[in-house]
Amino acid sequence: MAVRHPGLPASVRIHEVGARDGLQNEKATVPTAVKAEFVHRLADAGLTTIEATSFVHPTWVPQLADAAELMPLLADLAERTPAVRLPVLVPNERGLERALERGVREIAVFGSATESFARANLNRTVDESLAMFEPVVARARAAGASVRGYLSMCFGDPWEGPVPVAQVAAAARRLYALGCTELSLGDTIGVATPGHVTALLDALTAGPDPGAGSGAGSGIPVEHLAVHFHDTYGQALSNTLAALQRGVSVVDASAGGLGGCPYARSATGNLATEDLVWMLHGLGVRTGVDLDRLSATSVWMAEQLGRPSPSRTVRALTHQEQ
Repeated sequence: MAVRHPGLPASVRIHEVGARDGLQNEKATVPTAVKAEFVHRLADAGLTTIEATSFVHPTWVPQLADAAELMPLLADLAERTPAVRLPVLVPNERGLERALERGVREIAVFGSATESFARANLNRTVDESLAMFEPVVARARAAGASVRGYLSMCFGDPWEGPVPVAQVAAAARRLYALGCTELSLGDTIGVATPGHVTALLDALTAGPDPGAGSGAGSGIPVEHLAVHFHDTYGQALSNTLAALQRGVSVVDASAGGLGGCPYARSATGNLATEDLVWMLHGLGVRTGVDLDRLSATSVWMAEQLGRPSPSRTVRALTHQEQ
């Protein structure tokens, strides 16, 4: 039964990351045709934003080495379902060129709020990574593409511990100021709690700290913010609700809970899209997603990977054993 909760957005757009973030750490290579079928099934379930792949060097992410081969297999989606968006992640200008050559019109870049993770993931400082992204964002926007900026380690870092809100807000404003059309705040190791989420969103949407110095930027409109939670400590849904109560209406999730975090022990991965949809529908928030179709898709994908889905909702709806 749906019981409307006051103060929540009427609808939420789910940014589905299962095909990219969910599969990228899989050790066994997933066939390109299976990835294409996965994206098609996700679209058939009503998801309208599906992050398809990443145009990174194969050495970095072998699982996504087939990006150029995958995108043509998804071309029919644009004709059959014009509302479906298929963004891709690009690490640099070369990745952007490859994506644009394949007709991609929505890209994402992936930055860090901490120096430790910037060096571990990008082999650059935060300043150097932003300098690398600047021409990527500018060229993408000039080509008519929208740009999502991912900011990782917004709540905790495996090397640095809790990350100060002011530090994250400063990094977020700098990334957004490059020209990003949307900014996704990542709880990369799943340590956030609702109060921390609220404090960060308040800091981001408010004006800059007067003592922050030049270049701090102004507040980021909440309609340009998204959240990306991992469920390591079982807080992903409660954190999402806190974000919704602050006006956020774009939430990242992964079908079947695919994906994990290599930087935290016992990390249970991304927020499962089915768990998110169950909560949102119960709150009377529209998503456009057919939960039964989505659950069936996640069961199908779990079969391709040879293991059950970690999503509690999938297991409950399909009587799948853990």
